[in-house]
Amino acid sequence: MSAETEALNDQLKQSVALLRRHLDWDVALGRLAELNNRAEDPDLWNDPDAAQKLMRERTLLAGQVEGVQRLEADVRDTLDLIELAEMEGDEPVLKDATRMLRELADEAKRRETESLLSGEADSNDCYMEVNAGAGGTEAQDWAEMLLRMYTRWAEQHGYKVTLMESSEGEQAGLKSATIQVTGPNAYGWLKTEAGVHRLVRISPFDAAARRQTSFASVWVYPVVDDSIEIEINEADLKVDTFRASGAGGQHVNKTESAIRITHIPTGIIVACQTDRSQHRNRATAMTMLKARMYEQELQRREAAAAQTEAAKTDIGWGHQIRSYVLAPYQLVKDLRTNVERGNPGAVLDGDLDDFMAAALAARVGATRSEASASAQ
Repeated sequence: MSAETEALNDQLKQSVALLRRHLDWDVALGRLAELNNRAEDPDLWNDPDAAQKLMRERTLLAGQVEGVQRLEADVRDTLDLIELAEMEGDEPVLKDATRMLRELADEAKRRETESLLSGEADSNDCYMEVNAGAGGTEAQDWAEMLLRMYTRWAEQHGYKVTLMESSEGEQAGLKSATIQVTGPNAYGWLKTEAGVHRLVRISPFDAAARRQTSFASVWVYPVVDDSIEIEINEADLKVDTFRASGAGGQHVNKTESAIRITHIPTGIIVACQTDRSQHRNRATAMTMLKARMYEQELQRREAAAAQTEAAKTDIGWGHQIRSYVLAPYQLVKDLRTNVERGNPGAVLDGDLDDFMAAALAARVGATRSEASASAQ
């Protein structure tokens, strides 16, 4: 067996051990068996909401367990093929099998990162808000660039993106916008992007072509379902109606169908203008408000843990998490994890996986060195 094959085999063993540990393998198998038995109960769908919740958990857990089992089987088969090819001196087969082993190692690495998505709401859909910082047109253009970046990332991963609300800039860009990202683990992936993002570039709006620094903030919170009870006192709400902006036809632009709700005790503000009906926009805005309040509770719990207190101080206005430098050199650097990329164009086109994976690992304290030590 070649040195490369041995190294890949060792890497895969560590990855599988880590995946089993994160899943708490025996507990996961027992829980999956329990969910399978309950799914066969003919009375399950007497309560559709409970049934859907159970089936979602079953699908997610089955995917995780079967993914590890399939990975283990593929590794065994590929190693057997490599051993046979070496014995027979079949170089083409050996080359293909080694390539397959590399691909399995890449898949295992992706699964390692996905296994970190074990938070209470990580599997949920999410809302993402982008707000321009001080700086007028420059910052508003940067906010629109960020929104495009996250939209491209979501689309590349098969997620659905719905624009919930947007406020256009005076000359270009956006003052603010809110999107809903729908898909497996949307909140788990995107929650690490919350914070302030800094852009350095030669300004396209400056006739003197001077270098400018712009800031925009990103806020992410999970979509909550009816099983999570959030009590909201109507007396604590300030509700405003306004005309929707942007495309949408004469009705949208001539009637005050858009809704903005302010929760006075917390200062949380949400808005929705996706529908022609004011009532439906109000219902959606209330769902968004509940999601924001739920996310606030999740953050309160997380801040209470000393392990994550230091990380939480980085999430807020005035604490930038990432710099995007387009001039005088090309570099994107995450200030929390020190991950760097020298091709900001690809990053701004949605190539964010490396940043998200590193931030997620740092957030839960699951570095590869710790995983290797625990696997031995």
